[in-house]
Amino acid sequence: MQKLHSKQQQWMPLLFLAPAVLMFAVYVILPIIQSVWLSLFEWDGLGDKTFVGLANYIELFSDDQFWTALKNNIYWMVFYMLAPPLGLAIALFLNQKVLGIRLVKSMFFFPFVISQVVIGLVFSWFYDPTYGLFNIAWTSLGFEPVAILSDENWATFGIIAAGLWPQIAYCMILYLTGLNNLSPEQIEAARLDGAHGWKMLWYVVLPQLRPATFIAIVVTVIGALRSFDLVATMTGGGPFGSSNVLAYFMYEQSIFNYRAGYGAAIATVLFLIMDLYIAYFLWRMLKSEKA
Repeated sequence: MQKLHSKQQQWMPLLFLAPAVLMFAVYVILPIIQSVWLSLFEWDGLGDKTFVGLANYIELFSDDQFWTALKNNIYWMVFYMLAPPLGLAIALFLNQKVLGIRLVKSMFFFPFVISQVVIGLVFSWFYDPTYGLFNIAWTSLGFEPVAILSDENWATFGIIAAGLWPQIAYCMILYLTGLNNLSPEQIEAARLDGAHGWKMLWYVVLPQLRPATFIAIVVTVIGALRSFDLVATMTGGGPFGSSNVLAYFMYEQSIFNYRAGYGAAIATVLFLIMDLYIAYFLWRMLKSEKA
């Protein structure tokens, strides 16, 4: 009887996990496999598929627009890495018990709950060369108005700045949660040892915030690589494709150019880039924890 009870206990976790695993397989794993398989075909999304093997990938790596989109995604990743430290700085500032701090917290939290499309529209107005607040402030300093979203050199950076606004708010929330769960014993022991200011932050606070940092960096990188909403809302990949990113390039090829197989090849490359980066970051994280 005891042996039977022991076997039931072994199977119970698998039984509870089975529905989640099944849903993950059907809605995540299967579409990934279908996408990779579709990337080996030339298909307009309506007619018959034509098997072309790796031709889509060969064309992709010789496509100038792909390299422009990839370069822009790298810009997104680099500048999006400002979100975790800025979010941490704001969280440290807000982690105080003073009058009115809840109102200030809600103001910093506000960008996170706004739709990306709304943020795109707001920043499009903000950058407007005629009546936008940015150019009003810029011209008041004696400079000529700048049409940021119409300039090939500045459009991508203008969109990234818009994307950083809610991303910093998200990282701030993660760090505020982490700061509320700090061990008071470790803080008190560090104070007794004479740790204050930067020493307290570096040796006591930041090690305890490692899980929050991990989530912040992974989510920030994924957000940078899958950036789509703001590009679609603010520039549509323009001017002349200069602000295009891989996610929007995939959408453009699949929907507007009727090249679903080519779009699937772009999606596969984007998926591999995400996987490699996250796997590398996980490896570094596990290595540091073992050390």
